[in-house]
Amino acid sequence: ELRQKVRETVFGQGHLISTKAGKSKQNSKYEMYFDHAESVPSLLKPENSHRYLAIRRGWIEEELKLSLGPKPEPESKEEKVPGLPEGYELDLLRAFEKEAIVLFDSPGAQPLLKASKLAFRAHVLPSIENEVHKALKEIADQMAIQVFADNVKELMLAAPFGPKAVLGVDPGIRTGCKLAWVDDSGRYMKSGVILLQSDADKANAQAMLLAGLQEMPVRAIAVGNGTAGRETEIFIRKALKDAGLQVPVILVNESGASIYSASEAAREEFAELDITVRGAISIARRLQDPLAELVKIEPKSIGVGQYQHDVNQPALKRSLDFVVDSCVNQVGVNLNTASYHLLAHVSGIGPALAKSVVELRGEKGLFKSRQELLDVPRFSQKIFELAAGFLRIPESTQPLDNTGVHPERYGVL
Repeated sequence: ELRQKVRETVFGQGHLISTKAGKSKQNSKYEMYFDHAESVPSLLKPENSHRYLAIRRGWIEEELKLSLGPKPEPESKEEKVPGLPEGYELDLLRAFEKEAIVLFDSPGAQPLLKASKLAFRAHVLPSIENEVHKALKEIADQMAIQVFADNVKELMLAAPFGPKAVLGVDPGIRTGCKLAWVDDSGRYMKSGVILLQSDADKANAQAMLLAGLQEMPVRAIAVGNGTAGRETEIFIRKALKDAGLQVPVILVNESGASIYSASEAAREEFAELDITVRGAISIARRLQDPLAELVKIEPKSIGVGQYQHDVNQPALKRSLDFVVDSCVNQVGVNLNTASYHLLAHVSGIGPALAKSVVELRGEKGLFKSRQELLDVPRFSQKIFELAAGFLRIPESTQPLDNTGVHPERYGVL
């Protein structure tokens, strides 16, 4: 009963108090929390939970001191009794003492007073405060993960530009902007580098860009939104305008492109290409089909959430993996053009089986119907039931093979 009383009091009246610590920096990003107090009920509200993660990170980085206790009162002129608790802590201590001692004038009163104080201050209160921190962390994690998942879903389900030739541009100041042409199927064609530092560099870059577009026309130019992205976009727009070309220039989110460039997936696909060129190819493909390109990247690397390193990592991974799978199955996958990275997220198909599908497609040519999936090694009837409705074959003689209708329902239609 005493423990429950402490729990209700701390959860109902407790305040998270943060103050400046010894390792705090000048113009610190935690400056707003150098003298901050907020009630536990307020921080338990989902819309406020991000503040707990911010304070907690400041505490981990030793820029903040963190404590739980009664609401800090303004400094008063009255002298405080040394060692005497304040606020609700005093009331709770009195409750412990009352439960421990029946006769305050008995010879055993002093040891019992000491025992009740030890029970409250050293054992029960710290334990309940740990419960508070755990509850605050769980709520904050849930909200941060939800925001991250929603942002990943929005990015993956962005409208695709479609199967049209695109020029991808990975901006750079010191090393120059990397260019990569991809055709309407997303296949890499050629690459180049332009410098934009001096006027002479810009003149050469403009000539090289226009020559490349004349040799290999594109339907759009995708520019990464990283460092110098806006300046590169302005330069390309001006170069096209001066040449009288009507090609749309689109700023594309390049978060995670550098991670993909150095990944095993990129090495498999473009073993002979430089890392920077792989990034430009990824940017071009993101415009063509965001979903097909983003599934190759670890969702955490896309960088569309806050405090991703502070939240529960297994829970974050489960949530993001579920979002990716649901996006892929919601949209559907073209069986004859999809990479194994994309096929691996289809219901019932994993990485190993996806590679088998792609290998069979490479050996025997394009699939003509969904039934041909059963020719893939280890592709059982059960897996076929799970996966077939999410796979599309536009070239099939059966029109329903290009819809979300499952083969076992064809007879009904």
